[in-house]
Amino acid sequence: QVQLVESGGGLVQAGGSLRLSCAASGRTISDYAMGWFRQAPGKEREFVAAINWSGATTQYTDSVKDRFTISRDNAKNTVYLQMNSLKPEDTAVYYCAARTSHRIRLTANGYAYWGQGTQVTVSS
Repeated sequence: QVQLVESGGGLVQAGGSLRLSCAASGRTISDYAMGWFRQAPGKEREFVAAINWSGATTQYTDSVKDRFTISRDNAKNTVYLQMNSLKPEDTAVYYCAARTSHRIRLTANGYAYWGQGTQVTVSS
């Protein structure tokens, strides 16, 4: 079993930055692909970014490319999401997820473990 705990969310003005962290416990995640998803009020959960087990491969949804960066530190069993140039439409609860595979997947049903989420609110 893997437990995931997100942190780093908060309230920020448009154009600002936040760095989300996802700390894993229970087992190493160094052999797992990891993802970030988000869910805004009244909307379905959507893919944001993913990283493969080694960190060599990443993917992003188009709306966050060139603004967000996913990374991982396997020694710390932690995954990060650096979010720059934030926009009001980025407002959502952000979830970290672990996939029991080396390879990235863009759909939520490919992930076995989920954190409780952290709120990100971007004011205009």
